Amino acid sequence: MRITIFTLLLLVGALLSSCGGGGTDWENLKALGGKKYGGNFKFMSAEKIENFFPTYAADLYSVRLIQQIYEPLLSVDPKTLDVVPNIAESYEVSEDAQVYTFKIRKGVFFHSDECFGGEGRELTAEDVKHTLDYACSGAPENQIYYLLVNRIKGAKEYYESTKSSKGSKDGVSGIRVIDNNTIQITLKEPFAGFEKILTHLSLGIFPQEVFNFYGDKVNAHPVGTGPFMLASKSSDKILLKRNPNYWQKDEFGNKLPFIDSVTITYSDNKRSELAAFQKAKIDLVLEIPVEEVNNIFGTLEEAKTNIKHKVDSEQSFSINYLAMDVVNSQFKDANVRKAFNLAINRDEIIELWLEGEGWAANHGFVPSMKNYPIDEVSGYVFDSKAAQKLMKDAGYPNGLGFPKTDFYVNALEGSATHKMAQAIAAQIKTNLNVTLDIVLCSYKEREEAIKSGKAKIWRTGWVADYPDPENFLAMFYGGNIAEGSNLVNAFKYQNDAYDKMFEQALTERDPARRMELLVKCDQMIIDEGVVMPIFTDDHIVIVNARVRNFDANPMESLTLKNVFIKELRKNTN
Repeated sequence: MRITIFTLLLLVGALLSSCGGGGTDWENLKALGGKKYGGNFKFMSAEKIENFFPTYAADLYSVRLIQQIYEPLLSVDPKTLDVVPNIAESYEVSEDAQVYTFKIRKGVFFHSDECFGGEGRELTAEDVKHTLDYACSGAPENQIYYLLVNRIKGAKEYYESTKSSKGSKDGVSGIRVIDNNTIQITLKEPFAGFEKILTHLSLGIFPQEVFNFYGDKVNAHPVGTGPFMLASKSSDKILLKRNPNYWQKDEFGNKLPFIDSVTITYSDNKRSELAAFQKAKIDLVLEIPVEEVNNIFGTLEEAKTNIKHKVDSEQSFSINYLAMDVVNSQFKDANVRKAFNLAINRDEIIELWLEGEGWAANHGFVPSMKNYPIDEVSGYVFDSKAAQKLMKDAGYPNGLGFPKTDFYVNALEGSATHKMAQAIAAQIKTNLNVTLDIVLCSYKEREEAIKSGKAKIWRTGWVADYPDPENFLAMFYGGNIAEGSNLVNAFKYQNDAYDKMFEQALTERDPARRMELLVKCDQMIIDEGVVMPIFTDDHIVIVNARVRNFDANPMESLTLKNVFIKELRKNTN
């Protein structure tokens, strides 16, 4: 067998299991290595978080919450982006790369909850199977079906059988419990990125008891093994509290997490969020536009040297783009889609409207990431005359006959995203004589408009769930189209040639050849104008200087279990 094993020794005791901890005297506990216990960490979300169930909470705002509550089999180190152990302490892969055998860590306990009679319970391989079976199901609460159904043996059949019923009581045939702490997963075909998929934060392990106890209210009662657990929820605030039984320790042997609680409130706009930060009402500002840093804190360099605050910036594995309904709308014609792409001057949008924040998406849909040859993908170069010719070929000379179209933008008025949408609408009007009416809306309202077919063109974005270009290109795979789901392939793109190329990339075991195939997929999406990539950017955050061990990462997630708070000394002068 080809063996891939992570051991506890590699983490120098950082991942020691702990089955207890409920009786720890946190008030008087002293942390080693200059760290400190206690405190409340506060930040704001731009969108309401209403669902706490991992397979349903698939947007970035919800994922940032559920990653504090649930944990998947494996995880991504936020600094190195390497796959590291988590609920699984080790795993083996067969010679043919189709059978994965995972050793489940002992001493990992679910949060104390009424579904267990008020106590916690140790996680077992049965819980892992139940979670992965559910992630392969056709249940409406499962929005991440696409991750596993086309990869695990028997998953597709289980998905189809559970759309209208409970399906087989044995679950997915390719997911098998060997013993209490061992589970085996058999793939239909080899897939080089399978380990990365298992780091997906929406694959956090949960117990069967939550369904038995809470029924259809399971979405409001999260029970995981993560460092924090839900304390309370209201229309304007979410409060998480420390999980006293959390299993993990840091490199000094300190029991994690350090902070007592996490408070999430909601922002009306970025300026009010920054004002709250200045008054120390929150500790963190996410997705901060560069122009706002300049307005509030002076220049970016000045903000970085401010003794009370620090700015952290990391390249983001994200893409901001416009999506179109390519099946039942005026965007069914590829000439129209390509014309829209050519009519956009991306560099001008970046420089004039976004004040230099970000980089124009002049290549493909996949952003720059390790080992992916982005320069081999040829994107669109602004050419208004070529765009006008394509519109004429499509039957809309000088825009005549093309209907005025609502342009759905989930953003606040005056925000950077709103400015970008205004720039795009202005360029489309100038270069194609087509009117896009901007409809500012919430994320939820936009998703409902897409699902109903009302939205024909909309602004959206994608941040990598795991560090692999396949995560972006899976959005266009025909096999991922599902009725009632907008998460992937909301544009309903179907192309047999693309699907064949993508499937080849999934099973290719040679890394260089695999990237070559993914580049071809990326180029195909661009050549057909399926979407309109606009720009990529950095993930810029501002953190109160009292917050230690916080690092921005390319996937824009929040790893808070290692964060600690150390109040600054007051200046007595």
